[in-house]
Amino acid sequence: MANHKSALKRIRQNEVKRTRNRYYHKSARTAIKNLRTETDKSAAEAQFPKVSSQIDKLAKRNIIHKNKASNLKSKLAKHIAGLA
Repeated sequence: MANHKSALKRIRQNEVKRTRNRYYHKSARTAIKNLRTETDKSAAEAQFPKVSSQIDKLAKRNIIHKNKASNLKSKLAKHIAGLA
């Protein structure tokens, strides 16, 4: 266990950041799942900008890799284009 004051503070900060990152990541995954299960094209097109924004924020915060973010957005766009 850490003995220095700064190390104890770093442990506290890391825990806060970890839980916050988990919340953002889980929220985005749920939004992606809801968009993938959407069958109505107009509803999916309305949801896409919000989901895309969430994915971009994850990449900006280094929660996910930027290429993974691009792949996710591309797959979602293809899914929406394929809806009738």
